[in-house]
Amino acid sequence: MLVDWERVRDLRDEIGEDGFNDVVALFLEESDTVIDRITTGDTASDAELHFLRGAALNLGFADLADICRNGANLATVARLYADSKAAFMAET
Repeated sequence: MLVDWERVRDLRDEIGEDGFNDVVALFLEESDTVIDRITTGDTASDAELHFLRGAALNLGFADLADICRNGANLATVARLYADSKAAFMAET
């Protein structure tokens, strides 16, 4: 599951629409930066993967969180992030 929509609804309900929009903007900005480093340098630190996993869990990017936990190759991480982001943006 690319996006856990129940988690998205829960987060929106917990922090309200304005807070949700702020969290989404910050998550995407910081995650884009990490993904850019991964795709241009072909390396990722444990801290970067940990950040992506935590942020993905918080925002409901379920498959991305799983793949970061399981240490998949970085091309897969980048692809799952792009796919999850696209699905999320199409629905929110």
